[in-house]
Amino acid sequence: MPGAERDRSSVAVARSLVERMVGLGATEAVLAPGSRSGPIALALHAADADGLLRLHVRVDEREAGFLALGLAKASGAPVPVVTTSGTAVANLHPAMLEALHADVPVVAVTADRPGHLRGTGANQTTDQRRIFPGVPYVDEVPAVLGGPVHLNLELDEPLVEPVEWHFAPDPAPGSAARERTVVTLEPGPRTVVVAGDDAGPRARILARDARWPLLAEPSSGARTGEALVSCRLLLDSPLADHVERVVSVGHPTLSRPVSQLLARSDVDVVHLGPPATFPHVPGPNVRFADDVEAAASSDASWLGLWRLADAALTRAVDEVVRDRPDAVPLRVARTLAAAVPPGGMLFVGSSHPIRDLDLVARPYPAGEHRLVIANRGLAGIDGTVSSAVGAALARQRRRPGSAALAVMGDLTFLHGAGGLLIGPAEPRPDLTVVVVNDDGGSIFATLEQGAGEYASAFERVYATPTGADLEALCRAHGVPHRRVSPDDLAGALEEPAAGLRVLEVPVPRAARRDLAGAVRAAATASQESWQRALDALGYRE
Repeated sequence: MPGAERDRSSVAVARSLVERMVGLGATEAVLAPGSRSGPIALALHAADADGLLRLHVRVDEREAGFLALGLAKASGAPVPVVTTSGTAVANLHPAMLEALHADVPVVAVTADRPGHLRGTGANQTTDQRRIFPGVPYVDEVPAVLGGPVHLNLELDEPLVEPVEWHFAPDPAPGSAARERTVVTLEPGPRTVVVAGDDAGPRARILARDARWPLLAEPSSGARTGEALVSCRLLLDSPLADHVERVVSVGHPTLSRPVSQLLARSDVDVVHLGPPATFPHVPGPNVRFADDVEAAASSDASWLGLWRLADAALTRAVDEVVRDRPDAVPLRVARTLAAAVPPGGMLFVGSSHPIRDLDLVARPYPAGEHRLVIANRGLAGIDGTVSSAVGAALARQRRRPGSAALAVMGDLTFLHGAGGLLIGPAEPRPDLTVVVVNDDGGSIFATLEQGAGEYASAFERVYATPTGADLEALCRAHGVPHRRVSPDDLAGALEEPAAGLRVLEVPVPRAARRDLAGAVRAAATASQESWQRALDALGYRE
C-alpha cells in the first residue's frame, strides 16, 4: 500500500475514504461489489445505515459509473463509484471520460491487489494505475480533493474484520484561490453570446445586460430570458455574416452552425472556460477568460433584428412541424418539452433527441427552475439510462416530488439497457423514460452518409435497425412498459406515475433527410420578412 497508507489496515483505509467523501460534501455513493473492494463495501453500507451517504449497488460496473455520473451531474457534489480489481476497473472508462470532458465530480475508487503482485499471474491482477488517460490519478485518500479523479487503493488481507464503524467527516483542505481573469468588453462590435452545455445563468445575464443575442443549447441552463433567440438556424442566414464578436460560455458542441461560427478567424472570440471546453484549435482571435462583463449596453437595434428574424424563422419551423406528416419526431420533441413542469427535470439523450429539442422547444419562463441536462462532454450514447436514473435520484432528493423525464432514441436505450437492472433493495426514482423508436440511427440520414450514393450500404452500416422487442426487454427487468402513439404521448405523460417506467413511441425514419431539407427551406424562405430590416439598419457587406 503506497505512501502514508502503507501500514494501515484495509478497514482503516475504507473508513478514511468514507470520512473524506463525506467531508467533501458527498451524499451519494455507488458500489459494484467484488472481493477486493470488500472493506469499502462494508464501510459504505455502514455509512448508509448512519444516514451519511445514500448507497446505490449495481452489478454492472459500466452502469455503476454512469449512475454516479448522473448523480454528480444533477447534484454538483462529488460521487464515489467503487469497483473491485481487474476488468471491473476498465468498465468505468466510458463514464470517466465523460466526467473528464464535462468536468463532473465523479471519483473512481478502484480496489487493487498489493503492488508486489503486479507482473505475476495472481488472480485479477493487472496494472490498473492511470488506466484512464487524462483523468487525474491519486493513490492515497488524503489526495482526493474533488473530481473527476481516479483513486486506486492497494488493499491487503485481511480484507474484512469485525469492526464497529464510526465516522468523523474529514473535510479537504481549502485550495488557494487563483486569480480570476475577467475581460471587459466594449459595446461596439456586433456580438452574440453562445451558451453551450452547462453554461449556467451567467450567459443569460450577460446577454440581457449587454443587449446581445443569446443562442443557447437545451442543456445550457441559459435557455430563457429576453435576449434569447431560440433557433440555431439563424446562423445559416445572412445575419451570421455580420457577427463581429462571440462570447462563448460552457461547452458548445451541439450544432454545426455554432461550431462553424466559433471556427471563423474573422471574429473576435472570448471563451469562458479552459481550452478543453472550446470545440476547435484556438487561433489568435480566441481569448480565454473566467468571466466577462460588458462596459455598457449595446444599441438595441442589433438584438431587435435578431429577435425579429427569430420570430419569423420560428413561425416557419412551426408550420413545418404542424403541416408535414413526416414531422412526427419533431412533434414528439415538442410534446416532451411542454410536459416538463416547473421544478421538473428532463434528461436528453444524444443524437437526434437533443437536436430535435433544440429546434422546436420554446423557452421556459425564467425562474421556474426546470433542469434540462445531457451527457455532452463526449456526446456519446453510452450509459444514458443509468445517467438519467442517477440524475432523477439526485434531483428528487433535493426536490421531493419533482417530476423527472428522460428522452432517448431506441439505439441509445438498447445500448444502456443495463441501467434498467436495479435491485429490489435499491433506491428507485420516479422517472418516465420516453424511447423514440424509429428502429435505427436516424441521425446519419441527415449527414453526408445519408446521401443517395451511399444508399446501398446505409441500412446495414449506419442505420443499423435491430427490430428489438423493447416490451420484452423491460418485462425481463421488471420495468413497466407501454407503447403509445405520438398523438397519445401528451396524455400518457400527464398520468401520475411512480417508480421507473418506459413509454415507447414509434416514429418513422424513412423521411428524416427530407424533413431536414424542408426545415432548411422554410428557414431560407422566412428571410424575406426581415431582410429589408437588415438592409435598413445598414448591415450590408
